[in-house]
Amino acid sequence: MAKTSKLSRVKKRTGELVPFKPGKIKDAIWNAAQSVAGKDREMAYSIGQEVVKSLRTKYSGKVLSVEAIQDVVEKALVEGGHYRTAKAYILFRHEREKERTEHEFVLGESFKESNLNFSTYALEVLKGRCLLKDYKGKITETPQQLLKRVSKAVAGAEKEYGSKSIKKTETEFYEMMKNLYFLPSSTLITNAGTQMNQLSSCLVLPIEDSINGIFGTLQTAALVNKNGGGTGFSFTRLRGKRGMVAGGADTAAGPLAFMDVFDSSANAIKQGGRRKGANMGILRIDHPDIFDFISSKNRFGRLSNFNISVAITDNFMKAVMKDGKFNLIDPNTKKKHREVRARDLFDLIVHSAWLTGDPGIVFIDQINKKHPCKHLGEIEATSPCGEVPLLPNESCNLGSINLVAMVKSDWSDIDWSLLRQTVRTAVRFLDNSIDVASYANHDIEFATKSTRKIGLGIFGFADMLYMLDIKYDSKKGLAMAEKLMKYIKDTAYNTSEILAKDRGTFPAWEGSIHHKNKRRMRNATCIAIAPTGTISILAGVSSGCEPNFAISYVMTVLGDSRFVYTNPIFEKIAMDGGFYSPALMAEIAKTGSIQNFTEVPKKVHDVFVSSLDIPPEWHIKIQAALQKYVDNSVSKTANLKNTATLKEINDSLVFAWKSGCKGITVYREGSHQNQVLSAGDSL
Repeated sequence: MAKTSKLSRVKKRTGELVPFKPGKIKDAIWNAAQSVAGKDREMAYSIGQEVVKSLRTKYSGKVLSVEAIQDVVEKALVEGGHYRTAKAYILFRHEREKERTEHEFVLGESFKESNLNFSTYALEVLKGRCLLKDYKGKITETPQQLLKRVSKAVAGAEKEYGSKSIKKTETEFYEMMKNLYFLPSSTLITNAGTQMNQLSSCLVLPIEDSINGIFGTLQTAALVNKNGGGTGFSFTRLRGKRGMVAGGADTAAGPLAFMDVFDSSANAIKQGGRRKGANMGILRIDHPDIFDFISSKNRFGRLSNFNISVAITDNFMKAVMKDGKFNLIDPNTKKKHREVRARDLFDLIVHSAWLTGDPGIVFIDQINKKHPCKHLGEIEATSPCGEVPLLPNESCNLGSINLVAMVKSDWSDIDWSLLRQTVRTAVRFLDNSIDVASYANHDIEFATKSTRKIGLGIFGFADMLYMLDIKYDSKKGLAMAEKLMKYIKDTAYNTSEILAKDRGTFPAWEGSIHHKNKRRMRNATCIAIAPTGTISILAGVSSGCEPNFAISYVMTVLGDSRFVYTNPIFEKIAMDGGFYSPALMAEIAKTGSIQNFTEVPKKVHDVFVSSLDIPPEWHIKIQAALQKYVDNSVSKTANLKNTATLKEINDSLVFAWKSGCKGITVYREGSHQNQVLSAGDSL
């Protein structure tokens, strides 16, 4: 026992001292043996035990290095005649060293000590999208400096309210992000504390039915897109194609003609010079040009910078259910344009969604029923991914809580105390960000600060369920979704009330639903579940509330380096369960799903479902469960297999409406030529 206590610590390559864990040595040898078809686990563990004894004899009273441990393992395998296992172990060691080299290559040797343990892939994303550069394109800050820049900038708002603990708040913000408990949107991360300083991820801009109105909005949208923000538009106010214009000599071009102009602008002006502009184009179901709008993206390449959604009313859905007639309304005269069969229109939506994934649907009446600031007007449009319905000129700052980091270390439950503290700090962070941000014009600043909407969301939801041994598409999954979001909303609202006592309510509070409920709030809305594409990569967890697209897949980084990425939670379960091998992970990557692999135990099959393993109705059930406690909206895609039928699409859209969702997007696997993620790729 004395010898064991003397050999208690290992010095990692970073210099960090960690406890010596003999079990890790045994597992490493067993994994190497499995990779070359070894089946004698007891033998592998016996070799591991001999290695541990050797280390305790040779290094008694000393601090071990990782390299020393690996050298002893290699020596034991070779001397024991386990040449194939030794080769596999050496190759694995070589690959890990290569990965570390790539890790340093991404940002350079000078950044090595301040990369905050971001993965190689995360560093590549930070390098391309977030870290500051000089005029020659050379990176001028480390990931650590980036988070300190953001923390300092956002904490700066405390001065405005006479806070005496600005430095303490700045530290709290930094620690929250450094520990990956919470990350703001990539727009906020990139721009905070810079001359650009546009912090809103999403904005809705009005489009009035005039040349000055249309092109005035286009100019503002260009500025917003240039600075990394996404824009949503309703084109419903524009008169239909061939509609009469002033003087009667000409006819209107119609919404689609101007959407093409906006699309070309977004294509020319990259967001912050990093990526294409993100836009949402919405048209009401009763617009005269709705048929053309629905099928506008059926031609590949058109409106490539736009997501499009149809704003559907309850009256229209009722007409579909009854197979009744429905009136299209001239937006200029407000009179009936023509009568159509509602089912014909709905069938076109279903067919186009089956064909391309567009259009999505926004249930506009549901949105306006739940909007807390009805006294300011009706909502007509949403952010590019639908997570935030906004009034004209409103913007919203987004951030999300990493649910993986909220799970207790023994994976027995969520650490509710840590979650509560993170929500409180995150709400304060997002409220501060409204004050320190820059805005494209006065109208946007006025509308944004009138309601002070924020969108605190989640990411890592699917991975959290894996850790808690909960199947995504199950009653337990639904129960956890509701329990979690209720807790987050209640805590966020309580925090907003506390801020209102110190700083005052949002200016448009009087007349709002919060005013009627006698609830003094700092923010008109607090919760929104966004897609979290970039920040999920930074944290290395699943995106938003979506299920994982695949359990294992082939990833390409650094231009042409390809390797098998396996969900780390599944990887741990596989190692603990004794069925892990690199060969198995590579085979799983060919399909993305583990459901047909007999090597994987059934109880693991049941929990580790991927997106296409989940029936469409369960995608919607989870979305609806979350939506109950989300005052903005939920960005969620119901993923269907390539073999999905038109009826399945139809039923999904109807079910979403009946379930109280504020919108829905359905996507049939492989229906888009530029699909971002795909399973079935191999090395």
